[in-house]
Amino acid sequence: MTDVNIKLAKVRQFHLFERETLREAGVAVTAVSRHVVAGVVFENPLAGKGAASAEDLDRMAEISLELGAELSRRALARMTDVGRPRAYGKAVIVGTDGDAEHGAALIHPRIGLAMRRTLGAGPALIPGNAKVAGPGASIDLIFGGAEDAWDYDAMDATTVSIPGGPGPGEIALFVGFGTVRANARIQGASADQVANLVAEIRGATA
Repeated sequence: MTDVNIKLAKVRQFHLFERETLREAGVAVTAVSRHVVAGVVFENPLAGKGAASAEDLDRMAEISLELGAELSRRALARMTDVGRPRAYGKAVIVGTDGDAEHGAALIHPRIGLAMRRTLGAGPALIPGNAKVAGPGASIDLIFGGAEDAWDYDAMDATTVSIPGGPGPGEIALFVGFGTVRANARIQGASADQVANLVAEIRGATA
């Protein structure tokens, strides 16, 4: 794509993962079940430098905002025919010369802003997953409801990995969007019911 304008990160590769489920447990799906994850491999500017300072972690958060917008754009471009996605998630694999906190800085403070802006929705907390691992390692990207964290039909996961990435001095960052789980039919408690139950538990243990 010739219109990529990444200023803060030294990007080596972009990747796109798409899963569309047509049948589950031998039964045709009743609604479109598509999940798309966009990934990027880029140089870790903090690799091999020891414990990161607050300023270093702020820099990583700014990188996540820029990359998060590009990844969201790429993923959502594959979902224009299914309406606005109901689910989203994020994940990161930090190469072995990095630190788990580098990954936390990328997926927790700022990237959600880029995802929500691009999606045009999303007050709900975005599930995130992070690990330190070598090239080719896999990670589960967890999906949760974009508008409602208690949207059970939106809860799902997909496993992604990049051959040869991330290298020791690199990071692989992933952003995903989805519709619904294939043939989702679990009926759970509402947010109000859970809140009442938690209040009862706290009252009983006070």
